[in-house]
Amino acid sequence: MAEADIDDLIEIIEKEGNVEEIPKVIPMMPVRDVVVFTDMLLPLFVGREKSIKAIEECVEFDRYVFLSVQKDSEMEKPGPSDVYDIGTIARVQKMIKMPDGRIKALVQGISKAKLIEFVQKRSFFKVRVETIFDVEPDSIDIEIEALMRNVKENSEKLLALKGEFSGDVGDLLSHIDSPGKLADLVASNLNLKVEDAQGLLETTDAVERLTRVNDLLARELDLSTVQAKIQTHVKDEISKNQRDYYLREQVKAIHRELGESDDKIAEIAEFKQKIKKCKLPEACEKEALKQLTRLEQMHFDSSEASVVRTYLDCIVELPWSKTTKDFLDIKKAQEVLDQNHYGLDKAKERILEYLSVRKLNPNKKGQIICFVGPPGVGKTSLGRAIAKAMKRKFHRVSLGGIRDEAEIRGHRRTYIGAMPGRILQGLRQCGTNNPVFMLDEIDKLGNDFRGDPSSALLEALDPEQNSEFSDHYLNMPFDLSGVLFVLTANMADTIPSALLDRMELIHLTGYTRQEKVVIAKQHLLPRKIKDNGLTRRAINFSPNAIESIVSEYTLEAGLRELERKLDSVCRKIARQIAEGQKGRFAVTCQNLTRYLGPPQYINEMDQEESQVGLATGLAWTEVGGEHLYIETSLFPGKGELLLTGQIGEVMQESARAALTYTKANQEELGIDKEAFDSNDIHIHVPAGAIPKDGPSAGIAIATALVSAFTGKKVNNKVGMTGEISLRGRVLPIGGLKEKSLGALRAGIKTVIIPEKNKKDLHDIPKSVKSKLTFICVKDVREVLDLALEAE
Repeated sequence: MAEADIDDLIEIIEKEGNVEEIPKVIPMMPVRDVVVFTDMLLPLFVGREKSIKAIEECVEFDRYVFLSVQKDSEMEKPGPSDVYDIGTIARVQKMIKMPDGRIKALVQGISKAKLIEFVQKRSFFKVRVETIFDVEPDSIDIEIEALMRNVKENSEKLLALKGEFSGDVGDLLSHIDSPGKLADLVASNLNLKVEDAQGLLETTDAVERLTRVNDLLARELDLSTVQAKIQTHVKDEISKNQRDYYLREQVKAIHRELGESDDKIAEIAEFKQKIKKCKLPEACEKEALKQLTRLEQMHFDSSEASVVRTYLDCIVELPWSKTTKDFLDIKKAQEVLDQNHYGLDKAKERILEYLSVRKLNPNKKGQIICFVGPPGVGKTSLGRAIAKAMKRKFHRVSLGGIRDEAEIRGHRRTYIGAMPGRILQGLRQCGTNNPVFMLDEIDKLGNDFRGDPSSALLEALDPEQNSEFSDHYLNMPFDLSGVLFVLTANMADTIPSALLDRMELIHLTGYTRQEKVVIAKQHLLPRKIKDNGLTRRAINFSPNAIESIVSEYTLEAGLRELERKLDSVCRKIARQIAEGQKGRFAVTCQNLTRYLGPPQYINEMDQEESQVGLATGLAWTEVGGEHLYIETSLFPGKGELLLTGQIGEVMQESARAALTYTKANQEELGIDKEAFDSNDIHIHVPAGAIPKDGPSAGIAIATALVSAFTGKKVNNKVGMTGEISLRGRVLPIGGLKEKSLGALRAGIKTVIIPEKNKKDLHDIPKSVKSKLTFICVKDVREVLDLALEAE
């Protein structure tokens, strides 16, 4: 306490207050968490509206105010029943208005009082009070004197433990000769609970109140003594740690003088050497050395040291300056690509163009290549072939199902088990900063509350900003501009638009039967023979057997099912050899069923005859092109249209457009006028369990409808693709190459396509063009003339 405050208290204690002059009706202010005792000086911050008015109005009552404690300190607007009846009449000595509207009031406890009734409750509380007088002893006997002395001594001990005792405090305590005043003074300076303090205030017997204060003071003294012991113990521990650290540093100095080195010194020196060897950028090297200095100052076995050590390991193992020299012999690169892949001319041509540009301008920023195509067409193996052609390291990361942004950018080091993202982990494994980095299944990324991985990929893939890629774990820029990113996807539709804008898409369509046969002979079969422990002498596949496997046991755009069938044949022959059978095993068309069972895919087009109301459309799916039957039947009704077969909204609109066209041109088409009113129309697309949708079935539906109404058969060797308008125009479609391959696999001979798709015939292989006849049309009437057979 300040010297001036103590003098004021002495003056207050010595002064005899005249309680008879206190008004009976005065303003009341509820207070929280503090009980005001008699003669107590206390600053109060008044913020509630009613309390502010009570303080302001107390000027009219000679600055007297009744202070009573709330029963619930959290209550914002206490009522008459929410405060204690026993409180303290106080006088406001000073009052200052704060800038925020609150009032700072210095109050002095004058006398205890009891709340008799509430005179006013609206704008502020005004109450009638009755003064309560303490019951003081007639004389101070030995017991009371001993009690008072004990309280004074314990107070001095408590203040001494807290470092707050001074000679002025001793003078203050020595001036008090009243048990009640001593009890109030000591209680006001103890850290008491509201319930305990209120209990002391309500105790009118001075000796009893002093006795209770003595008990509370003894308990507080015991607690402070234990607290002081704990603090002393902590200080001793800190001093011991400082002493141990000083001694360890002395031991290190002795070791250094002797030319010896402990494990920590050796580790620090090794890290320092590795950091210099890495040739980090200046800012990164500064941060790495800063972390190394922190590690040097830590205890060797602390958990924090382990985190920093792992972080430094990550920094020194990243290939900051390690680069693989590119091998850019274009002719040899073409040989490597041709050796590993048959067909895929457009993709291989684009790869060779990239290598040629790199040879002429090594500093050109790399483009992002994305191979889009059905499963099993060789997207991933093309990435390996690029790395092999350039003699670079290859690393593949599958992005399918990734939903956490930290998988790309890494975790922050504050988390337990934090690690870098997959990109930096891949570079760490490769050991070079310019590998061929394949990101598989980019179209199957997900996002949820953990962030959007596709957005995190933007910085890594964009050539304009990946020179300073920031990983959350590393927390320093890393140059990814030398990395050749190759992405793969089954469909481009589900790739986020921001990513798609930065890519160059190369579409890989499916293989023709002829290409599959060549690939099986040159690549798949030799590998499967070797994988199953066979030799070329032990097994002989006839060319017709391979063609039968391709045509009768597989129906896919890629090669995986074909590979599995060849593997199945080789396994069965391997079992026969393992059981002791000898000789050379021949696989022919005649004994193929013994190895693979009956044919799984019999060409439906060979079995179908031309029928009324059955047209053949062509569809483009994520696994390649397929043929699609459109069936139409008429039955007596009122002209209603029924659509079945899991048809999507787009195909349903195509069906309605085709029906409208047919109705509008019924006379030209030779359809009876009453046919639409007397018949219901059912359009069905078989394989009803498979959802179907897309804007390319319009002319096939129109052909099936006209066939059903006119009774003319649809040529089963004709496939068609194209959208229809209400006026009969044939609109362009996408995926012509894939649909052409699907038509070829289905045995279709003639394909009708929109006139505006004529430019896409350039991308169709010559082997496909030689076996299919493409007819371009502008109007549905041309389609009907070609597809409908004469009666």
